[in-house]
Amino acid sequence: MHVVICSIEIYLPGVGSLKGKRQIVKSIIQRIRSRVNASVAETGYQDTWQRAVIGVAMVSADKVMLEKQINLIRNMIDDYGEVETVEFFTEYV
Repeated sequence: MHVVICSIEIYLPGVGSLKGKRQIVKSIIQRIRSRVNASVAETGYQDTWQRAVIGVAMVSADKVMLEKQINLIRNMIDDYGEVETVEFFTEYV
């Protein structure tokens, strides 16, 4: 059994309110959940307008499968036009 934990810190340059930030972050979380079988939540900077940390956790018997899923998540975040990735930390347990 393999477990992967990701911490994704993003910067939202065009956001001017918490409401705007939460709309974008919820959209990203929903995209990840719909395409990848993972647990996803906003885990940091909840009260900051232009920053967010999204936590992702997955379990699988196949480490290669987890690596593919992580790459898919990274590409989804990079392709999302309204955010910039500050840090993408991955840890295998």
